[in-house]
Amino acid sequence: MEFKIIFTTARQVVIEILDEGIYEIEEYEIYLNDEVIKNSQKAVESNDNLHPDTPYSIFIKTKFDISEKKYLTTNKEFVTLNVKEFGAKGDGIQDATVFIQSAICACPREGRVLIPKGIYKVTSLFLKSNLVLELAKDAVLSAITDKNKFPVLPGLIESYDETEEYNLGTWEGNPLDMFSAVITGIGVSNITICGQGVLDGNADFMNWWKDPKVKNKAYRPRMIFLNHCDKVTVQGITIRNSPSWNIHPYFSRNLKFIDLAILNPKDSPNTDGINPESCTNVEITGVYFSVGDDCIAIKSGKTYMGSKYKTASENIIIRQCFMKDGHGSVTIGSEMSGGVRQVTVRDCMFFSTDRGFRLKTRRGRGWDGVIDEILLDHIIMDQVKTPIVINSFYYCDPDGHSEYVSTKKAQPVDERTPSIHNIAFQNITCTNCHVAAAFIYGLPEKKINKIFMNHIQIDFTENPVSGIPDMMDGIENLTNGGIFAENIVELEMKQVIIKGFKGKGMKLNNINHLNLDKITNDLL
Repeated sequence: MEFKIIFTTARQVVIEILDEGIYEIEEYEIYLNDEVIKNSQKAVESNDNLHPDTPYSIFIKTKFDISEKKYLTTNKEFVTLNVKEFGAKGDGIQDATVFIQSAICACPREGRVLIPKGIYKVTSLFLKSNLVLELAKDAVLSAITDKNKFPVLPGLIESYDETEEYNLGTWEGNPLDMFSAVITGIGVSNITICGQGVLDGNADFMNWWKDPKVKNKAYRPRMIFLNHCDKVTVQGITIRNSPSWNIHPYFSRNLKFIDLAILNPKDSPNTDGINPESCTNVEITGVYFSVGDDCIAIKSGKTYMGSKYKTASENIIIRQCFMKDGHGSVTIGSEMSGGVRQVTVRDCMFFSTDRGFRLKTRRGRGWDGVIDEILLDHIIMDQVKTPIVINSFYYCDPDGHSEYVSTKKAQPVDERTPSIHNIAFQNITCTNCHVAAAFIYGLPEKKINKIFMNHIQIDFTENPVSGIPDMMDGIENLTNGGIFAENIVELEMKQVIIKGFKGKGMKLNNINHLNLDKITNDLL
């Protein structure tokens, strides 16, 4: 049995078990300095309560196997600032915002702000550079829901000489006023948010989720918002009941999200799990999602932000995650006008989401909206209605149902035209599928460049629910359908097996180069 150490602080070490399964594996013991500290079945596991600047040995053991020892030394820590010593009571009544913020502002380099056991009512906390913020076990940062107590981040502020702008707030890809997040970082670096505690937004249909699309002074806050930040890690904590998106990194880089639980009711509006927007070098590892919208949605702004800043989301790795109940497990778009490149999703479980992989784009996103080099490898799906969806006619925005967006007739290729290139699906198993195995629809004037499908098996449920595979005009409800693909330059399928479907097996239109190898006879 092999493992690797993927993250270390002064107080935590996180390990990842290699090649033993997806997300949940055979039970094993973790030994630290030759003593058992924990039993686990998670492929990615955090271990807390270590001592700073201390050497440790670590190994893991199952009933039948034992790993080699690995060695580490925890990070240095200068001081711990306990927020209770700054006046925070943690009694679930006092507004503790100013007391915790004081500890954050006072924290020196190599210091730690500790939030111990208790319930701390807060509005927005603002991060500073070179900070470790730890939520201890049974500590809850419990958000106040009074809108009047939250700061507003303006969408655009004009520079003094009227030649530039400063963008703070954002909403669905546009620079718009938004309430600051419960934890907000603006232009900061070298941050760790960690521990076994809870970040609770306390949102419900009586407060933030009421009239969710209506701007009320400003748009709804996130739980964690990172604007132009660098080298930020969020590890171990539970995030729940978010007013809108849970974690929203924005024009940021070198980010890690490790061993988190992100929980929202499945009927909660727009409570996406993690939405990197125009971000570079992002790792999402060992995260459990159960949310009301997309579990992960990779974005890069709508037309204005994409064309002005031309900042793609790129080099994103997602692995050993469990995604449940959302609209899409891993989604790209629909706000992708800056482009999305080099995304790898590997060793993940998708359960009971409407779609597995979901790509959403449309005319008008612009020629900077290039999607390229996307790989899904070793994915298990169960009860996913449509495992693979690529939609170039997503009917979002006020003009979403216009003739220009919705027509299936070729339109002129110009500065408004996005493009899709090089998407690969391999080693994917789907059980209890409902609507369709795959629904792929490119633009007739700008076909999807290449799609590769290898070693894929999809089994349909005995009692399927019919539905529309994705949000585009002119398509009908489907039940137990095979593969629907249209407007692709090159489509290659090897060892694709689909069982149990009762509808159409395969419908392929306007494919320039088609290579079918070892496709189950039922499809042909």
